[in-house]
Amino acid sequence: MADLTTLANAKQWLGISGSTDDALLTRLVSASSDYITMWLGRDITLQTYNSYRDGIPGNIMVLRNYPVVSVSMVTIDGSPVPAAVYPSVGAAPSPGFVFDQFSIMLVGGVYAFTRGFQNIYFSYQAGYSTIPTEIEQAALELVALRYKERDRIGMVSKAIGGETTTYSQKDISDSIETTLANYRRVMQP
Repeated sequence: MADLTTLANAKQWLGISGSTDDALLTRLVSASSDYITMWLGRDITLQTYNSYRDGIPGNIMVLRNYPVVSVSMVTIDGSPVPAAVYPSVGAAPSPGFVFDQFSIMLVGGVYAFTRGFQNIYFSYQAGYSTIPTEIEQAALELVALRYKERDRIGMVSKAIGGETTTYSQKDISDSIETTLANYRRVMQP
C-alpha cells in the first residue's frame, strides 16, 4: 500500500523541525496510510487491475476499484469485446464497451454479460494519480493523533490539580471519519 502523505508534510503539520523522530514519524505515516486504506475498503492510488468476475446476465457491471481511468481489455467467456467507437456527436456507437468512473457498460446490442463462474475478465486502471487533499489531510491528522497519544496509550483520563482531562478511546476522530466516508467502499461488486 502506498503512503497517503509524506514525512515532510507530517513534520510540518506537527510543527517539528528536527530529525529526532523521523523514523517514528515515517512508521506512523505508513501505518496510518495502511489503516486508512483498510478502513476505506479499497486502495485509492492509481493502479492497474486484472480481474475475473462471475458473469450475470445484463449489459452493466460495476467494478471493484474506482474511479476508473481507462479500460484496456474486456472478455466474455474468453472472447474479446472491443471498445465502442462513437463516429460522430449524437450518432449511435459501434458495438462494444464504454465505461464511467464506476462501471463498464456494453452498448450496441451485440454483446451481453453471460452467467458463468469467473467468465468475465477486465483489465483496467483505477484510482487517483494524486492523493486527494482531504485524504492526505485525514492521514496527517491520524499521524498527529497517534504521535501525540503515544505517551498516554490506554489512558482514559488524567487528573492534575483538581482538573480532569478525558481522552478519546476511538480509533479515529469523528472529523477524520467524516472526511473519509466520502471515499469508503459501501458495496462489494
